[in-house]
Amino acid sequence: MAVGIFDSGLGGLTVLEAAQTRLPEVPFVYLADSAHAPYGVRTADDIYDLTCTAVSRLFETGCDLVILACNTASAAALRRMQESWVPEDKRVLGVFVPLIEAMTERQWGDNSPPREVDVKHVALFATPATVASRAFQRELAFRAIGVDVEAQACGGVVDAIEDGDMILAEALVRSHVDALKRKMPEPDAAILGCTHYPLLQDIFQDALGENVRVFSQATLVAESLADYLTRHADMAGAGDSDFLTTGDPRRVSDRATQFLRRQITFQSA
Repeated sequence: MAVGIFDSGLGGLTVLEAAQTRLPEVPFVYLADSAHAPYGVRTADDIYDLTCTAVSRLFETGCDLVILACNTASAAALRRMQESWVPEDKRVLGVFVPLIEAMTERQWGDNSPPREVDVKHVALFATPATVASRAFQRELAFRAIGVDVEAQACGGVVDAIEDGDMILAEALVRSHVDALKRKMPEPDAAILGCTHYPLLQDIFQDALGENVRVFSQATLVAESLADYLTRHADMAGAGDSDFLTTGDPRRVSDRATQFLRRQITFQSA
């Protein structure tokens, strides 16, 4: 038994790496649904079905706890899964809430009424499906009032990263930041609402300017996971770490090795 981490592709490796650094004693099984990536241009029902299939596969490997290290899946599928699909002895958690907790400076699990926070103007960079779901705005409204959110759908960025074309990815990021700043010239903070985007965090920061605080998810999710496992130690599990993909294992392994700069070997899911 291990903790499962799921992403439509390889962006969730940023979360996995942070989680392994924070929790070296915990085994992780990572599943990339590379055959169906990217999710960001799919319908909500399609994302839900694909996510349930992938999480079921992680349950089969012995994972009782699965992290959706995919903002699109967290936005379009998580709430529906938790309400009607996840078995009582399993847990599926997303990546939005830890980010919002950090941005609004609320403690993990703080369920007090929403209140005013220092951040007033927030730029959200995410996939088209995440933007369309408005899940970030919904979760933010549970915790803060008076925050203006301007969302920018960053089409093409995930594809470029998955293809290893970082020159194109950088150009697209700068273009999307320019488009956002035409709508919100002076954001206080920026949310990188896709786990692929930390690979280009320096580019986002440079394009936005040094005065904009950029929130990235990997370390925040890792800290929240550590807190969760402190309170639910039985979910940490034991067993062997593994990397699974629905795509071509050799190709995915090569890309993952490039991302993490260490040898990663995927097996067929």
